[in-house]
Amino acid sequence: MILVTGAAGFIGSNLMAALDRRDGKEIAVCDRMRDGDKWRNLAKREIAHIVAPEDLFNFLDDHIGGVEQVFHMGAISSTTEPNADLIVDVNFRLSVRLWQWCSEQQVPLIYASSAATYGGGEQGFDDDGSCEALAQLQPLNAYGWSKNLFDRRVARLMANGAKAPPQWAGLKFFNVYGPNEYHKGDQQSVVPQLYRQIIEDDMARLFQSHHPDYPDGGQKRDFIWVGDCVDVMLWLADHPEISGLFNCGTGTARTFGDLAKAVFSALGKEASIHYVPTPDNIRDKYQYFTEANMSRLRAAGYTADFTSLEDGVTRYVKDYLNAGDSYN
Repeated sequence: MILVTGAAGFIGSNLMAALDRRDGKEIAVCDRMRDGDKWRNLAKREIAHIVAPEDLFNFLDDHIGGVEQVFHMGAISSTTEPNADLIVDVNFRLSVRLWQWCSEQQVPLIYASSAATYGGGEQGFDDDGSCEALAQLQPLNAYGWSKNLFDRRVARLMANGAKAPPQWAGLKFFNVYGPNEYHKGDQQSVVPQLYRQIIEDDMARLFQSHHPDYPDGGQKRDFIWVGDCVDVMLWLADHPEISGLFNCGTGTARTFGDLAKAVFSALGKEASIHYVPTPDNIRDKYQYFTEANMSRLRAAGYTADFTSLEDGVTRYVKDYLNAGDSYN
Protein backbone atom coordinates (compact mmCIF):
# COMPACT_ATOMS: atom_id res chain seq x y z
CA MET A 1 0.00 0.00 0.00
CA ILE A 2 1.11 3.55 -0.76
CA LEU A 3 0.13 6.45 1.51
CA VAL A 4 -0.23 9.97 0.12
CA THR A 5 -0.86 12.82 2.56
CA GLY A 6 -2.38 15.96 1.08
CA ALA A 7 -3.71 13.70 -1.66
CA ALA A 8 -6.68 15.94 -2.48
CA GLY A 9 -4.43 18.97 -2.87
CA PHE A 10 -2.81 20.29 -6.02
CA ILE A 11 0.45 18.36 -6.32
CA GLY A 12 -0.87 15.44 -4.27
CA SER A 13 -3.86 14.81 -6.55
CA ASN A 14 -1.67 14.90 -9.67
CA LEU A 15 0.61 12.38 -8.00
CA MET A 16 -2.48 10.30 -7.22
CA ALA A 17 -3.46 10.34 -10.89
CA ALA A 18 -0.05 8.98 -11.88
CA LEU A 19 -0.03 6.34 -9.15
CA ASP A 20 -3.56 5.25 -10.06
CA ARG A 21 -2.52 4.72 -13.67
CA ARG A 22 0.80 3.16 -12.82
CA ASP A 23 0.81 -0.21 -11.10
CA GLY A 24 -2.49 -0.99 -9.43
CA LYS A 25 -1.21 -0.86 -5.85
CA GLU A 26 -3.69 0.10 -3.17
CA ILE A 27 -3.52 3.77 -2.24
CA ALA A 28 -4.46 5.32 1.08
CA VAL A 29 -5.04 9.06 1.21
CA CYS A 30 -4.85 11.42 4.16
CA ASP A 31 -6.51 14.79 3.70
CA ARG A 32 -9.49 17.01 4.44
CA MET A 33 -11.99 17.80 1.70
CA ARG A 34 -13.77 20.64 3.56
CA ASP A 35 -16.39 22.67 1.70
CA GLY A 36 -16.32 23.33 -2.03
CA ASP A 37 -15.05 21.21 -4.89
CA LYS A 38 -11.72 19.97 -3.58
CA TRP A 39 -13.13 16.42 -3.61
CA ARG A 40 -13.21 16.61 -7.41
CA ASN A 41 -9.41 16.38 -7.42
CA LEU A 42 -9.83 12.74 -6.37
CA ALA A 43 -13.12 11.93 -8.11
CA LYS A 44 -11.49 9.80 -10.83
CA ARG A 45 -9.21 7.85 -8.53
CA GLU A 46 -9.55 4.39 -6.99
CA ILE A 47 -8.83 4.74 -3.26
CA ALA A 48 -8.49 2.04 -0.62
CA HIS A 49 -8.66 4.27 2.47
CA ILE A 50 -9.45 7.91 3.20
CA VAL A 51 -7.94 8.95 6.53
CA ALA A 52 -8.55 12.14 8.48
CA PRO A 53 -5.29 13.82 9.59
CA GLU A 54 -6.09 13.35 13.28
CA ASP A 55 -6.42 9.59 12.66
CA LEU A 56 -3.24 9.25 10.59
CA PHE A 57 -0.98 7.62 13.16
CA ASN A 58 -3.64 5.24 14.41
CA PHE A 59 -4.11 4.18 10.79
CA LEU A 60 -0.37 3.75 10.29
CA ASP A 61 -0.01 1.70 13.45
CA ASP A 62 -2.91 -0.49 12.34
CA HIS A 63 -1.17 -1.11 9.00
CA ILE A 64 2.41 -1.76 10.08
CA GLY A 65 3.95 -3.94 7.41
CA GLY A 66 1.32 -2.95 4.89
CA VAL A 67 2.45 0.60 4.06
CA GLU A 68 5.49 0.36 1.77
CA GLN A 69 5.86 4.00 0.61
CA VAL A 70 4.84 7.40 1.99
CA PHE A 71 4.52 10.56 -0.08
CA HIS A 72 4.02 13.47 2.34
CA MET A 73 2.46 16.32 0.38
CA GLY A 74 0.11 17.54 3.13
CA ALA A 75 0.72 21.06 4.44
CA ILE A 76 -0.74 24.45 5.17
CA SER A 77 0.50 25.84 1.86
CA SER A 78 -0.87 29.37 1.90
CA THR A 79 1.95 31.92 1.97
CA THR A 80 -0.45 34.43 3.58
CA GLU A 81 -1.82 32.17 6.36
CA PRO A 82 -1.66 34.30 9.55
CA ASN A 83 -1.97 31.46 12.12
CA ALA A 84 1.64 30.45 12.73
CA ASP A 85 0.63 27.96 15.45
CA LEU A 86 -1.51 26.08 12.92
CA ILE A 87 1.33 26.13 10.41
CA VAL A 88 3.76 24.70 12.98
CA ASP A 89 1.31 21.94 13.97
CA VAL A 90 0.75 20.78 10.39
CA ASN A 91 3.99 21.60 8.60
CA PHE A 92 6.48 20.79 11.35
CA ARG A 93 5.13 18.67 14.20
CA LEU A 94 3.15 16.28 12.01
CA SER A 95 6.08 15.99 9.60
CA VAL A 96 8.47 15.14 12.44
CA ARG A 97 6.10 12.45 13.71
CA LEU A 98 5.78 10.99 10.24
CA TRP A 99 9.57 10.98 9.84
CA GLN A 100 9.86 9.13 13.15
CA TRP A 101 7.25 6.55 12.14
CA CYS A 102 8.91 5.93 8.77
CA SER A 103 12.28 5.64 10.52
CA GLU A 104 10.99 3.08 13.03
CA GLN A 105 9.13 1.04 10.42
CA GLN A 106 11.77 1.48 7.70
CA VAL A 107 9.36 2.92 5.13
CA PRO A 108 10.66 5.24 2.37
CA LEU A 109 9.51 8.86 2.72
CA ILE A 110 9.32 11.48 -0.04
CA TYR A 111 8.13 14.85 1.21
CA ALA A 112 7.31 18.32 -0.05
CA SER A 113 9.59 21.15 0.92
CA SER A 114 9.35 24.48 -0.91
CA ALA A 115 11.33 27.12 -2.74
CA ALA A 116 9.72 29.52 -0.24
CA THR A 117 12.53 28.42 2.09
CA TYR A 118 14.89 30.59 0.02
CA GLY A 119 13.12 33.81 0.96
CA GLY A 120 14.18 36.71 -1.24
CA GLY A 121 16.97 34.62 -2.74
CA GLU A 122 19.83 36.59 -1.23
CA GLN A 123 21.59 33.30 -0.45
CA GLY A 124 20.91 31.94 -3.92
CA PHE A 125 18.87 28.85 -4.81
CA ASP A 126 21.33 26.04 -4.12
CA ASP A 127 19.72 22.99 -2.51
CA ASP A 128 22.60 22.40 -0.11
CA GLY A 129 21.01 20.25 2.60
CA SER A 130 23.69 20.75 5.24
CA CYS A 131 22.83 22.19 8.64
CA GLU A 132 25.08 25.16 7.99
CA ALA A 133 23.59 26.05 4.60
CA LEU A 134 19.97 25.69 5.73
CA ALA A 135 20.67 27.92 8.75
CA GLN A 136 21.60 30.76 6.39
CA LEU A 137 18.22 30.85 4.63
CA GLN A 138 15.77 33.63 5.54
CA PRO A 139 12.20 32.78 4.45
CA LEU A 140 9.82 35.71 4.02
CA ASN A 141 6.71 34.12 5.56
CA ALA A 142 5.63 31.55 8.15
CA TYR A 143 4.97 28.93 5.48
CA GLY A 144 8.51 29.12 4.11
CA TRP A 145 9.94 29.20 7.65
CA SER A 146 8.01 26.05 8.64
CA LYS A 147 9.28 24.17 5.60
CA ASN A 148 12.86 25.21 6.32
CA LEU A 149 12.36 24.26 9.97
CA PHE A 150 11.58 20.68 8.99
CA ASP A 151 14.43 20.56 6.45
CA ARG A 152 16.77 21.69 9.21
CA ARG A 153 15.44 19.05 11.60
CA VAL A 154 16.07 16.34 9.03
CA ALA A 155 19.56 17.70 8.39
CA ARG A 156 20.36 17.68 12.11
CA LEU A 157 19.06 14.13 12.59
CA MET A 158 21.15 12.92 9.66
CA ALA A 159 24.23 14.79 10.90
CA ASN A 160 23.80 13.17 14.33
CA GLY A 161 23.52 9.68 12.85
CA ALA A 162 19.94 9.22 14.03
CA LYS A 163 17.78 6.42 12.67
CA ALA A 164 16.21 7.42 9.34
CA PRO A 165 13.88 6.00 6.71
CA PRO A 166 15.68 3.64 4.28
CA GLN A 167 15.14 6.33 1.65
CA TRP A 168 14.14 9.93 2.19
CA ALA A 169 13.87 12.83 -0.22
CA GLY A 170 12.69 16.38 0.28
CA LEU A 171 11.68 18.35 -2.81
CA LYS A 172 11.87 22.13 -2.91
CA PHE A 173 9.05 22.80 -5.35
CA PHE A 174 9.34 26.08 -7.24
CA ASN A 175 6.41 27.79 -9.01
CA VAL A 176 4.23 24.82 -9.91
CA TYR A 177 1.27 25.18 -12.27
CA GLY A 178 -1.23 22.72 -13.73
CA PRO A 179 -4.68 21.16 -13.25
CA ASN A 180 -6.38 20.54 -9.89
CA GLU A 181 -5.25 23.78 -8.25
CA TYR A 182 -8.68 25.43 -8.52
CA HIS A 183 -9.56 25.01 -4.82
CA LYS A 184 -6.62 27.22 -3.85
CA GLY A 185 -8.41 30.51 -4.60
CA ASP A 186 -6.00 33.42 -4.80
CA GLN A 187 -3.14 31.00 -4.03
CA GLN A 188 -3.54 29.38 -7.46
CA SER A 189 -0.73 29.82 -9.93
CA VAL A 190 -0.98 32.80 -12.23
CA VAL A 191 -2.01 30.70 -15.25
CA PRO A 192 -5.69 30.07 -14.37
CA GLN A 193 -6.01 33.60 -13.04
CA LEU A 194 -4.78 35.04 -16.32
CA TYR A 195 -6.93 32.59 -18.26
CA ARG A 196 -10.10 33.86 -16.57
CA GLN A 197 -9.10 37.49 -17.08
CA ILE A 198 -8.45 36.96 -20.78
CA ILE A 199 -11.68 35.02 -21.30
CA GLU A 200 -13.71 37.72 -19.53
CA ASP A 201 -11.93 40.94 -20.59
CA ASP A 202 -9.49 40.07 -23.41
CA MET A 203 -6.87 41.53 -21.09
CA ALA A 204 -4.35 40.18 -18.59
CA ARG A 205 -3.41 42.01 -15.39
CA LEU A 206 0.06 41.63 -13.89
CA PHE A 207 1.72 43.31 -10.93
CA GLN A 208 3.82 46.36 -11.57
CA SER A 209 7.45 46.13 -10.62
CA HIS A 210 8.54 48.11 -7.56
CA HIS A 211 12.18 47.15 -8.02
CA PRO A 212 14.53 49.23 -10.20
CA ASP A 213 16.20 46.16 -11.70
CA TYR A 214 12.99 44.67 -13.09
CA PRO A 215 10.57 46.26 -15.59
CA ASP A 216 6.83 45.71 -15.30
CA GLY A 217 6.21 42.09 -16.27
CA GLY A 218 9.93 41.38 -16.03
CA GLN A 219 9.77 39.73 -12.63
CA LYS A 220 11.14 36.20 -13.03
CA ARG A 221 10.17 32.85 -11.57
CA ASP A 222 11.07 29.23 -12.21
CA PHE A 223 7.68 27.99 -13.44
CA ILE A 224 7.37 24.18 -13.51
CA TRP A 225 4.62 22.00 -14.97
CA VAL A 226 3.07 19.82 -12.25
CA GLY A 227 3.57 16.69 -14.35
CA ASP A 228 7.32 17.24 -14.18
CA CYS A 229 7.12 17.35 -10.37
CA VAL A 230 5.24 14.06 -10.39
CA ASP A 231 7.84 12.52 -12.72
CA VAL A 232 10.63 13.50 -10.30
CA MET A 233 8.80 11.92 -7.35
CA LEU A 234 8.13 8.68 -9.20
CA TRP A 235 11.74 8.56 -10.37
CA LEU A 236 12.92 8.91 -6.80
CA ALA A 237 10.54 6.16 -5.66
CA ASP A 238 12.05 3.94 -8.36
CA HIS A 239 15.58 4.72 -7.12
CA PRO A 240 15.53 3.89 -3.40
CA GLU A 241 19.29 4.24 -3.19
CA ILE A 242 18.97 8.03 -3.63
CA SER A 243 18.22 10.26 -0.64
CA GLY A 244 18.62 13.97 0.00
CA LEU A 245 17.13 17.42 -0.34
CA PHE A 246 16.60 18.48 -3.97
CA ASN A 247 15.30 21.47 -5.87
CA CYS A 248 12.34 20.75 -8.14
CA GLY A 249 12.21 23.44 -10.81
CA THR A 250 13.25 23.66 -14.44
CA GLY A 251 16.49 25.52 -13.82
CA THR A 252 15.37 28.35 -16.11
CA ALA A 253 13.70 31.54 -14.87
CA ARG A 254 11.07 33.09 -17.11
CA THR A 255 9.21 36.39 -16.83
CA PHE A 256 5.57 36.88 -15.91
CA GLY A 257 5.28 38.66 -19.24
CA ASP A 258 6.39 35.45 -20.98
CA LEU A 259 3.80 33.53 -19.00
CA ALA A 260 0.98 35.90 -19.95
CA LYS A 261 1.95 35.82 -23.62
CA ALA A 262 1.92 32.02 -23.51
CA VAL A 263 -1.67 32.05 -22.19
CA PHE A 264 -2.75 34.48 -24.93
CA SER A 265 -1.04 32.32 -27.54
CA ALA A 266 -2.73 29.15 -26.28
CA LEU A 267 -6.08 30.93 -26.66
CA GLY A 268 -5.20 32.24 -30.12
CA LYS A 269 -5.41 35.87 -29.00
CA GLU A 270 -3.18 38.92 -29.30
CA ALA A 271 -1.46 39.84 -26.04
CA SER A 272 -2.90 42.77 -24.10
CA ILE A 273 -1.34 43.25 -20.66
CA HIS A 274 -2.28 45.84 -18.03
CA TYR A 275 -0.10 46.43 -14.97
CA VAL A 276 -1.52 47.07 -11.50
CA PRO A 277 0.27 47.97 -8.23
CA THR A 278 1.46 45.07 -6.10
CA PRO A 279 -0.74 44.98 -2.96
CA ASP A 280 0.85 46.67 0.04
CA ASN A 281 0.44 43.60 2.26
CA ILE A 282 2.78 41.50 0.09
CA ARG A 283 4.96 44.17 -1.51
CA ASP A 284 7.79 43.93 1.00
CA LYS A 285 7.76 40.09 0.80
CA TYR A 286 7.61 39.84 -2.97
CA GLN A 287 10.16 37.65 -4.75
CA TYR A 288 11.47 39.21 -7.95
CA PHE A 289 13.59 36.28 -9.05
CA THR A 290 13.69 32.52 -8.46
CA GLU A 291 15.65 29.93 -10.40
CA ALA A 292 16.34 26.42 -9.20
CA ASN A 293 19.89 25.13 -9.28
CA MET A 294 19.18 21.64 -10.61
CA SER A 295 22.74 20.29 -10.52
CA ARG A 296 22.20 18.03 -7.48
CA LEU A 297 19.22 16.21 -8.96
CA ARG A 298 21.05 15.89 -12.28
CA ALA A 299 24.13 14.56 -10.50
CA ALA A 300 21.91 12.00 -8.76
CA GLY A 301 21.00 10.66 -12.19
CA TYR A 302 17.78 12.39 -13.23
CA THR A 303 18.02 12.94 -16.98
CA ALA A 304 14.47 13.71 -18.17
CA ASP A 305 13.82 17.05 -19.86
CA PHE A 306 11.54 19.58 -18.19
CA THR A 307 8.50 20.91 -20.02
CA SER A 308 9.00 24.35 -21.57
CA LEU A 309 6.82 27.19 -20.29
CA GLU A 310 5.08 27.52 -23.66
CA ASP A 311 4.36 23.79 -23.94
CA GLY A 312 3.16 23.49 -20.36
CA VAL A 313 0.86 26.51 -20.54
CA THR A 314 -0.56 25.37 -23.87
CA ARG A 315 -1.28 21.92 -22.45
CA TYR A 316 -2.88 23.40 -19.34
CA VAL A 317 -5.12 25.74 -21.32
CA LYS A 318 -6.15 23.39 -24.13
CA ASP A 319 -6.40 20.08 -22.25
CA TYR A 320 -7.85 21.38 -18.98
CA LEU A 321 -8.88 25.03 -18.56
CA ASN A 322 -10.52 25.30 -21.98
CA ALA A 323 -11.83 21.72 -22.04
CA GLY A 324 -15.11 20.33 -20.75
CA ASP A 325 -13.34 18.58 -17.85
CA SER A 326 -10.66 20.67 -16.18
CA TYR A 327 -9.53 17.96 -13.71
CA ASN A 328 -6.68 15.48 -14.02
